Amino acid sequence: MNSLRTASRTVRIALGAAMLLAVGLLVASGVLSLRVGEPDSADPVDVGFSQDMSVHHLQGVQMASIAREKSQDRLIRQLAFDIETTQLEQTGRMKGWLSLWNEPDLAPGNPMTWMAAEHDQHTPQRTAMPGMASKQDLDRLRSLEGPEFDAFFLQLMIRHHRGGTPMMQYASERAERPQVRNLAQQMLTAQTAEIDVMTRMLAERGARPLPD
Repeated sequence: MNSLRTASRTVRIALGAAMLLAVGLLVASGVLSLRVGEPDSADPVDVGFSQDMSVHHLQGVQMASIAREKSQDRLIRQLAFDIETTQLEQTGRMKGWLSLWNEPDLAPGNPMTWMAAEHDQHTPQRTAMPGMASKQDLDRLRSLEGPEFDAFFLQLMIRHHRGGTPMMQYASERAERPQVRNLAQQMLTAQTAEIDVMTRMLAERGARPLPD
């Protein structure tokens, strides 16, 4: 299939404690990725994007890990491996920045309030970010097998990527630090391409994307 590179790659990522260790090491690399001499603070867009996109990414890592373990389709497993490793590395970078800025991993209140007028900052209850799978979605994903599992994974991941697009676009244009703008643009470019690939893969399996 021309949708994904066919070069073989060993697919082994430890779960549980090993994943926590990987996040810790990547957090350290995120701290080191900022230029020496920059102030240990950041504007609301830098902080908010790093906090909310880390949460968004970690659910993507969770779904990709499930697919890598359960799918019998080599192309689905390869896709899941790529998403899992990429988003884990990016999450480590963002958490490293938050640590350097003395900011919490999770923003208080509602997500995406750093996007100014695009989102209501006064909603009393914390709301889910666009594209996030519900507990019911994740339970269903874990319960499925074979082609039905593969199709539902692709549907959830396409919706997940689409949901994160506004955050990436906003940060790529308005974040203060070039490192944050560049990372957001890299995410946007990669995930736009992955959406195209996954949409073709889904059509080949006789299914269509979920509504956003």
